[in-house]
Amino acid sequence: MKRLLIFILAISFSQLVVAQCNELFISEYVEGTGNNKAVEIYNPTANPIDLSDYKIQRYSNGTGTISDELTLSGTIQPYDVWVVANGQTVTSGTSPACDPALQAMADQLGGAYPDPMYMNGNDAIVLYKISTSSMVDIFGHTNDPNMITEDGWGPIGGHDYWTKNHTLIRKNTVTQGVTVNPSPTFDPTLEWDSLPVDTWTELGQHTCDCYVSIEEKENTAFQFSLFPNPSSSSFVFVNTNESINSIEILNMLGEVVYYIELSGILMSYRIDYPQTITEGMYFVKVITTSKKTKTQKLIVR
Repeated sequence: MKRLLIFILAISFSQLVVAQCNELFISEYVEGTGNNKAVEIYNPTANPIDLSDYKIQRYSNGTGTISDELTLSGTIQPYDVWVVANGQTVTSGTSPACDPALQAMADQLGGAYPDPMYMNGNDAIVLYKISTSSMVDIFGHTNDPNMITEDGWGPIGGHDYWTKNHTLIRKNTVTQGVTVNPSPTFDPTLEWDSLPVDTWTELGQHTCDCYVSIEEKENTAFQFSLFPNPSSSSFVFVNTNESINSIEILNMLGEVVYYIELSGILMSYRIDYPQTITEGMYFVKVITTSKKTKTQKLIVR
């Protein structure tokens, strides 16, 4: 009976993880000076997703009506992000151009005004799925009467506006979007970390617990690191706290592009990239002599 209970609990936990990591969500929000605005979307699944099935919608001043929307394009890869930034390239009257450095980090630029990428701190942003006619994530609160007089959202009961003149990054423990309006209102401190205005150092990448499998969670005592990562050189060091049995590198299609079996006495190894490894994102899988397994993302530039 005890074994059966453990087995049932394991299946239930597995189903819970899958349920929470099966849909796109907003992973970063940039509300900077002028028109320095951007939204980052994260794919927590193991499959590429066609973005033409999604829109970013803006509810100006937290109203209950869509002010404008932008249909996304392209394909977002597994455990990767898609950055959308304000598309204004020249200053027009009192409306400044978006910083070219921010635009260079984007996968897609917004359109001319009105467009969701002209958001302010008190505008609700929704990630909307066309095929299911549903909100898959909400940043802020739609139909919030307080936003008529307030400049943004922050800790409940205060006037420290986290959503104005800040960059917010989703906590790595968040594995799914918010699909209904938060009650009683939006408190960004619950799921977001705050960075100063015009900070974009983390844009273009996101760390999420969805990437760690159940099997890997059980191997918490086994750790390994990659250096340098991101890597702009022709090699990377794999450093572990246990003896290495084998190392393999997989590309985004799941194809093995590098494999080596070691003697089991090494805890550090230098990988010189073969010709099959070019610029892009890869997954490095290390198996120890005790059959523990961990996988980490590697960026090659």
